[in-house]
Amino acid sequence: MSLPQFDVQGSLFESLGAIAPDLFAGNDRYKLFAKKIWPVLASCREQLMECYDAESGRPGVEPVVLLGVLVFQFLERVPDRQAVELVKYHLGWKLALNLKLSEGGFHATTLVYFRQRLIEHGKAEVAMRAVLAALQKEGLVPKRSKQRLDSTHVLGAVARLSALECVRETLALALEELKPKLAIEQRPEFWELLWERYVESKLDYKSSEETLQAKRRQAGNDCLRLLQWLEPCASELRQCKQVSLLREVFAQQFVVEADGKIEPVKVHATGVVQNPHDPQAEWSAKGRGKHKKEWVGYKVQLAETVPQEEGQIGFITSVVTQRASESDDPGLEVTLAKQEQMGLERPSEMYVDGAYISAGSITEAKEQGWNLMGPAQPSAARAGLDKAYRIETLISVSPSEKPSALRVRAVRSVVN
Repeated sequence: MSLPQFDVQGSLFESLGAIAPDLFAGNDRYKLFAKKIWPVLASCREQLMECYDAESGRPGVEPVVLLGVLVFQFLERVPDRQAVELVKYHLGWKLALNLKLSEGGFHATTLVYFRQRLIEHGKAEVAMRAVLAALQKEGLVPKRSKQRLDSTHVLGAVARLSALECVRETLALALEELKPKLAIEQRPEFWELLWERYVESKLDYKSSEETLQAKRRQAGNDCLRLLQWLEPCASELRQCKQVSLLREVFAQQFVVEADGKIEPVKVHATGVVQNPHDPQAEWSAKGRGKHKKEWVGYKVQLAETVPQEEGQIGFITSVVTQRASESDDPGLEVTLAKQEQMGLERPSEMYVDGAYISAGSITEAKEQGWNLMGPAQPSAARAGLDKAYRIETLISVSPSEKPSALRVRAVRSVVN
């Protein structure tokens, strides 16, 4: 798909800013976006051009406009269809995105394909890098600053499946992938049986527990039967994406005993596939008791600057996505590496919670010339001692003390 003609200034006679310059106040966020952020996004056009073939196909929707729409989607928390309607009817969006009043919008799936282009060409961070560089230029984000870091969950856009559902769906996807690659005479004799059982039929959730367990063993046997049939086949069949995933799911969900009998796994390891439509989305949990949070998806590490004066706001300096089962400890190093790529130095102080804190991480930070601030983990009692001391390091945030001040309290505890 090729690109349309692009004018960063827009049409003098058709743009909203030219027709009604006083429609929005000077500090209105849409007007500020048009003045400050739109030129920054426009400067990214050369990078966005790498996602398109300039001499192939009809002109697509302007990528700078699509990039701006993605930013506004985040700000206003709207889905694709609503975002397209706002592009078409909302005067604030038209002003911010440098659009003509006659702009008719585009199909919602354009945003889906645009995100795929950004990911496939390694341009997913192009907007954030450009805006962060602009904030640095304005002096709003210094290269070395105090920051805070924490992680949160990201829900995968997939349903949470049972072990039986996951195996059946993975097997169905593998069969659908193999079908166009195999002529009718090349298919195994059990092909029609598996196709009817897993592609054309649905699982009856009202079945008894015994029936569901039997279906699970049956699915395991069918997986092994198909995988064994594929072993002598050409590599383009054995190494298909969904076939490889089926091999992985089978290894996670079943055990082949010495006598050849297949038994379902009762306790799963961390990181097993939860849904074949997004194999990297993992189950994880955070917190304890009534505050425990469970999800299937990912984990994201968010770092932001700490405001130094009242009335100031913090700016996000990096966003790092991890697998849900990964701990926060390696997330700190990944975050620092990402900030270095964006031209930021190590923070003077990084405020974190206890999941990031260890003696090694604190010592390493000191050696590198910065401070890692957070609550220390209670030390475990050593065997053979009657008494132990637990040191709790607390960050003092009282108005009379500097944020970097530490208050150390030693709590003596008796260990039985």
